[in-house]
Amino acid sequence: MLENKTILITGGAGSFGQKFVEIVLKDYNPKSVRVYDNRELAQVEMERKFNDPRLRFFVGDVRDYNRLSRAMNEVDIVVHAAALKHVPVCEYNPIEAIKTNIDGAVKVIDAAIDNSVEKVITISTDKAVQPVNLYGATKMVAEKLFVQANSYTGEKKTIFSCSRYGNVIGSSGSIIPLFKEQKENGEITITDERMTRFWITLEQGVRFVIKCLEDMHGGEIFVPKIPSMKITDLADVIAHDCKRRLIGRRPGEKLHEILLTKEEASHTKETDDYFIIEPEFPFWDKGNFKDHRCPSDGFEYSSNGNTQWIAPEQIEEILKKGIA
Repeated sequence: MLENKTILITGGAGSFGQKFVEIVLKDYNPKSVRVYDNRELAQVEMERKFNDPRLRFFVGDVRDYNRLSRAMNEVDIVVHAAALKHVPVCEYNPIEAIKTNIDGAVKVIDAAIDNSVEKVITISTDKAVQPVNLYGATKMVAEKLFVQANSYTGEKKTIFSCSRYGNVIGSSGSIIPLFKEQKENGEITITDERMTRFWITLEQGVRFVIKCLEDMHGGEIFVPKIPSMKITDLADVIAHDCKRRLIGRRPGEKLHEILLTKEEASHTKETDDYFIIEPEFPFWDKGNFKDHRCPSDGFEYSSNGNTQWIAPEQIEEILKKGIA
C-alpha cells in the first residue's frame, strides 16, 4: 500500500515520526517521505541519522495552512502526528494547545482536501475518551474533526480516519525516563499507587498506524488491543530499592484510562487485534466491515478492566532490549 507513494508526516521529527520513517524506509518502498516539523535542529539530526535520498524535510508548523499546503503538493498519504501532548503544559498553556491540536487539525484537513491527498490519518490518545484535561479535550475535538471531514470532501478523493491508542513506552513525556532519572536520587514520585495505564511500544504504534492506512475506508477510529500496566509494577522494576513518595494526582490526571466507551461499543466492530469505531453519519457505508463481529452488550475497554497485562518480568525484558 505504501509502494511508490509520497508520504508526509507532521511532527515527523518526534518519537513517533522517527520510528515511522525508520520502519517505512526499511520495510516498504515509498517514493519519498516528507518530514514536516517546526524543529530545525531535530530535522538536521534526523537527516544525518538516516542519510536516505527518499527523505525530504520541511520546516513548518501545522498552524500554517500555506506551508502545509505547499508541503502536501502531490502527496498521497498524510500521517498527522504533530501535537502538544504534555498534560501539564497544555493545562498551563490552553490557548497554545488549542491552536496546535485543534486549529492545526483543521488546517491539515483543509490542506489535504485542497491537494487531493488520498488518505489522511491522525494519531489520537486514550486521553481523548471522556477527557478530564485540556490535552484530552483537544484530541477529542481533533478526532471529531477528522471523522466529519469525510463529509466535506465532495468530489475529492481524500478520506480521513483516526488511530487511537495508549501511552507509548519510552516516548518523550513517558514516565519511564522520569523514573530512571529519579532513581539516581534514591526516590521516585508516584501520584497514586492504584493507577493503571494502557501501554504500547513505538514500533507497535507505527505498525498499527500502517495497518489502519491499509484498512481504512474513511471515518473510522481504530483502537488496538494492547496490554495494561500497573504503575507500581513499573516502579518496582525500574527502582525497586528506591523510596516512594506519593504526591497525589496532578490536575487532569485519571486513575485509569479508557480506549473504548460503552456508548462507542454500540457502533463498533472488532477483530482479534483491534476495534473499529464506525462513524454515525450518512456518508458511512455500514457494509464496510459487515463480516467483523460486534463487542458484547455493555462492553467497555478500560485499563483496569483489561484482560491483557504486562507482567513485571515483561517490563524488565522491555527495558533490557532498550525499547524504553
